[in-house]
Amino acid sequence: MRIPDLGPRGEGWAIAQLALGVAIVVVGIAGPGWPVAAASSRLVAGITIGVAGSALFVAGVIGLGSSLTPFPKPSERSTMRTGGAYRLVRHPIYGGSMLIAIGWSLLSSPFALFASAFLAALLEAKSRNEESMLVERFSDYEAYRRRVRWRFVPGVH
Repeated sequence: MRIPDLGPRGEGWAIAQLALGVAIVVVGIAGPGWPVAAASSRLVAGITIGVAGSALFVAGVIGLGSSLTPFPKPSERSTMRTGGAYRLVRHPIYGGSMLIAIGWSLLSSPFALFASAFLAALLEAKSRNEESMLVERFSDYEAYRRRVRWRFVPGVH
């Protein structure tokens, strides 16, 4: 089954991703809080996961440099990046975004976890769409995809 492009460069994917990010923050603030039980464990886990996600996200942004775009279709001036965070995972910005969302959810509201799950599903589909475009654009992308097995987070399939 072909995943839809949602616009010439995939603008619909970027809009949906932004909307889910806002929803995660809003639900975390306005949703019901977590029960008091295990608050310190959740605090440690949320901060740890959020910091790891932030590091992965920033490493991905730095690794892309001038090739950075919110759209799945690479720009005409982009080059294939395989160094830095991209040596470990194919989509560190998406993986970092997922971890940040989970960390925030653990700190704020269990309802934010539901929105985070939708974000993860969206980024899974967006990454598949993006990879189909990257295979078309870069002749060595398929070899890179075979070499770098982890898609979002190092050590997680």
